[in-house]
Order: sequence, then structure tokens, then C-alpha cells
Amino acid sequence: MAKTVAERTSPTQRQSVSENQFTAHVHARPAIDGVSGVLISDSEYPVRVAFSLLNKLLEEFMIKVSKASWQMQANNLALSGNIPSKGEGIVKSSEFPQAQEYLARYQDPRQADTILRVQQELDDTKIVLHNTIDSVLQRGEDLDKLVEKSGSLSQQSKMFYKSARKQNSCCGIM
Repeated sequence: MAKTVAERTSPTQRQSVSENQFTAHVHARPAIDGVSGVLISDSEYPVRVAFSLLNKLLEEFMIKVSKASWQMQANNLALSGNIPSKGEGIVKSSEFPQAQEYLARYQDPRQADTILRVQQELDDTKIVLHNTIDSVLQRGEDLDKLVEKSGSLSQQSKMFYKSARKQNSCCGIM
């Protein structure tokens, strides 16, 4: 899947292709670089974060790994038609250990991406705010009930006072 999608992506283009429950995110560098990055993730992984990871990896790859060291291996693979097995590639992980570091850091997209982290914090704040508003409204309803009950008590005490006065007015103290 990665090879096919990378071959069909024009230089300087980015695209995402879904297949079953997976999505292949492809970032093709300019033709002069001759490099494309493919990230295969589940369909729930944020697209923006995937392309951010690919962009950082490709930039660092172009800086840290010389073109000659990977181009010969790529040509040999192209001529033989063999595809490296999973976990292997043109460049050994010992030559470019940053790839593993980036993959570990980007396992949780919210931790790796500041915009997602801020969005998560906003969502959490919104939930707290909604709960606070609900509790204030609940207190308001409780206060309204208390005011209503105190009004009723006030009326009843006035009626009691009037009836007690009537009762006491018939009798005199001598």
C-alpha cells in the first residue's frame, strides 16, 4: 500500500488514502530530493498531525542522512523489485534513530501537537464551565423555592397572628 500510494503521489503533494480501517498519509518532497514519506495509521489519527510528523521526519532525514547513502540502496531495491520486510527499509534505524523517537512522541497526537493539546484543554474547560453553569442554575432554582416557601411561611404567620389576636380579644385580663 505504501509503495503504491507513494508512487502515485506527485512531487510536492500531500494526500491521504483510506484502505479498510487504515489511512496512508503521503508527503512527496520535490522531485530533486527524490524522497516521499508514508505514514500508515488508523482512520482516527488526525490528518494534520500525521502530515506534521511526516514533514518533520523528512526535513530531518534530508539533513542527517546523505543522499548517496540511501540512493544506492533505493536503486538496488528498484532493480530487484523486492520490498523490504516490515521494520526494515532503505536506511537502517541505527543510521536514522530520530524516526523511532518521533514515532514514540507522536503515539499520542494530543501530546505531540500543541493545537490539539490546546483544543483538548478548551474542551475540558468547556465541560467544567457547563457543569458550573448547571450548578448555578440549580442553586437559582433552589433559591427560588426557598423564597417561595419563606413567602408562604410569612403569610401563614400573619394569618396565625390575626387568628391569635381574635382569640385573645374576647378574653380580658382582670
